[in-house]
Formats: sequence, C-alpha cells, structure tokens
Amino acid sequence: MQRLHTIAAWRDYAQRQRDAGHSVGLVPTMGALHAGHASLFDEAKARGDVVLATIFVNPRQFGDIADLRAYPHTPEVDLRLAQEHGVDCLVEPALEEMWPEYPRPTATTVSVRGISEVLEGAGRPGHFDGVASVVAKLFAVTGPCRAYFGDKDFQQIAVVRQMVADLALPVEVVGCPIVRDYDGLALSSRNLLLTETARHQALSLSRALHQVGETRRYASAMRRAMRAVMEDAGVRVAYADGVDPVTFMPTRDDEGGALYLDEAASLRISASTLDNNNSGDEDGGAIDAEHLGSIIVEDSTLSSNSAGDEDGGAISAENDGTLSVSGSTFNGDSAGNSAGGALYVSG
Repeated sequence: MQRLHTIAAWRDYAQRQRDAGHSVGLVPTMGALHAGHASLFDEAKARGDVVLATIFVNPRQFGDIADLRAYPHTPEVDLRLAQEHGVDCLVEPALEEMWPEYPRPTATTVSVRGISEVLEGAGRPGHFDGVASVVAKLFAVTGPCRAYFGDKDFQQIAVVRQMVADLALPVEVVGCPIVRDYDGLALSSRNLLLTETARHQALSLSRALHQVGETRRYASAMRRAMRAVMEDAGVRVAYADGVDPVTFMPTRDDEGGALYLDEAASLRISASTLDNNNSGDEDGGAIDAEHLGSIIVEDSTLSSNSAGDEDGGAISAENDGTLSVSGSTFNGDSAGNSAGGALYVSG
C-alpha cells in the first residue's frame, strides 16, 4: 500500500492508474476507521477498482471548534485496517495542503442550494457548503473515478449527487450498506465518545424507525409515531419529517410513489451525540458524513445510524451542541399513504 501526502503525488497516482487501464475507486474518510469503512473498501475492491482512500478531517464542515478538536484519531488502527482490506493507496494530506489559507475562508465555496438548506442544513448553516467544497476538491484532484459513501447520511449523499450532476463531474457516486455493532447501533467513528447511557438512548432512534417501517401508516401518522417512541425514551425531538427523496420537500398523505421519512432527534446526553438511520435491514455500512436531524449534547457529538440497504457518513455539532441525524431507507410495499409505493425511512 502506498501512502501519499501531497496533492501533486495523489493526482499523479490516480492518473497513472487510469493510464494503465485501471478504474479508480475513491473512498473519502475522516479517519478513525472501523468495519463500516472497511465495507466501502471491500465494495470498491469487489468492483475491480484500484482503491484510493483519503483521510482528512475537514474543519470547514464543523460548526464548533471543540467538536473538531474532539474528533477521534486512531492512526495505527487506520493503517492496519486499510492494509487488511486491500487499500492500494492511502492519502493523508495535511490541513495546509488542502486549505492553505485556513482558518481564513477560501475565496471559493461550493454550495448546493435547496436540498442543503432544509432539515440538517437549516439547523447547521454552512455545514453542507463545507462538505460540498471538500468533496469537490477530492473529486478534482482524483479525477474520473467511482466514489463510495455510506447511505447512512442520506442528505449528504443527495447533496454530493446533485453537485456531481450540476457540474457534470466524471464521478459515479456509489452508496453502500450500513454496518451495525453488536447492539444494532450503526458503526461510527464517534461511537467511541458515547457513554453507556447515551448509547442506550441513541438506540431509540432505530427502534422508532423499525416500528414505523413495519406498520402501514400515513406520512403524518408516521411522523407522530416516531416522535412518540423517542419521547418515551427521554429523547427531545427537534423535528421529524417525511420528504421527497430528491427535492426534500415534505410529503403529503395523499401522495404516492416513494417517500423518505427523516427523523431528527434532540437528546440530552453526557458526552456525545449519535446519528442514527434505519433502512429496515440488519446490515449496512457507515462512514463519517452528514445526516438529517439534531441531537442536543452537553459536550461532543457522535454519528451513528441504522439501515438495511444503505450506508452513512459523518456529522458535527453546532456551537450550541446541536448535532444532526439522518437516515437510510426501508423498502416497504406501502408508503403509508392512499396510493401506496416505496417507503424511505430515515432517522
């Protein structure tokens, strides 16, 4: 496995692979790797890609400097896991390599209007601008490739896909399943920050998702049901909404087709916050990326989720300790409305 640290070497490596007739599989991460990340490496390898993984904790997507400083770092574990799962090239650029002017803002920011301004974006202004900007730079340096993300962070992936479509970037965005821990909690780098009590509370998110996913309901009824489950567990719900999976506009009970139910929870915990999705399946993959929702925390934040055929990403807390949560999908035979259809559940 090669290890690179500069943009020039990274760009040259990717181009040489394509010149040799290979496809490149990019796996963006923020480090603190776990089995969810490994599943992304494995998927890229299974598709025949030369696997290029990046580790870069992007400060531009953090609203709280304390949350940025608290983000887990496990370099020895990262190196071992990348090697064991066939990563061909590990890129670890320094902050000054990616954002030379930081902490001063860059002159250029990538902003995806609409879907980045609602749900998670409404509670964390500028967050998705930071995500879109760093992902655009990763894509620009890597060049034509497949990029692997976890569907746990459904809104984040939607933002990335919209950016790729709008800018005609030569990148195929691949969503991967969520990987769960022994108790059903989606794996996340920030799980390291959870107390036992906080972890138990966080599991109420997936319980709520499973409950509404297994029941035929109208969208409005599912919103109320999810709130009830989490409130019974002591969770203070910030918002719960059913939205169109493309436009992210709220869905109505009389609409057919595909619905995406996203649940955001506000929850008082001692150390971290957890981002949780549910896709109605037992497994999945999760990477640190953004999610829809919010959890109130006293200290740092943690991202987690639960899904069945998707994967997720990472999130960060605001200055007031608010953290967002979003989700994956549950494949049902009814959308909980009069027209039926496919139900997408996130939370």
